[in-house]
Amino acid sequence: MSTAATSPNRADATFLVSRLSSLLAVLPLGVWTVAHLWNNLAAFQGEAAWQHAVTEYKHPYAFFASTVLALLPLALHTVWGVQRILTTKPNNTKYTYFANLKYLLQRLSAIGILLFLLAHITLAFLKPRLTTHGQAEAFSALAHEMHHNFPTLAVYVLGILGVAYHLANGLHTFCMGWGVVSSRAALNRLNAVAAIVFVCLLAMGWGAIWALYVSGS
Repeated sequence: MSTAATSPNRADATFLVSRLSSLLAVLPLGVWTVAHLWNNLAAFQGEAAWQHAVTEYKHPYAFFASTVLALLPLALHTVWGVQRILTTKPNNTKYTYFANLKYLLQRLSAIGILLFLLAHITLAFLKPRLTTHGQAEAFSALAHEMHHNFPTLAVYVLGILGVAYHLANGLHTFCMGWGVVSSRAALNRLNAVAAIVFVCLLAMGWGAIWALYVSGS
């Protein structure tokens, strides 16, 4: 088969994968992330409320469904993102546009989030269940780490910052890529919406961290 015949097919496949990854990043992964940050705000109400909101499930299959709903899109989006990072290079030194800066920050935040999630899933999700006979992470243990272990606190603070920016900017890119906005006025409004989403996500995430930090004392 000739190169001329395969190139359009490859371009179409790349476009489709890009759109699918963008869709998965918003639905369901983005929605799940917002819900997870919101549930963690129950830390302000104390241990029992946090355990109920974050670690308890009403139905035996709800835990499995929630895990698949989050981890499967996350795995697909991560594979696509790593491939993009390895095959594209920022050109900020040549073109000092604000959009280029956001693109660079999106890639850097993706790397940071990947490292953060590896630590978070291992220490807060897998380790408690493997070492405490299947029990979920304990509020007191997590709060203690937040208050008395500065590296843990720093990782969560920076991790939430990365998540908030990556999701807010990803929503901006999603709306542009899927044709939700087209005019200059609509794009300006979208920039404002993305900034509001970033602040709200950051407030929820850092608010939950603060509540855990205070409880750890």
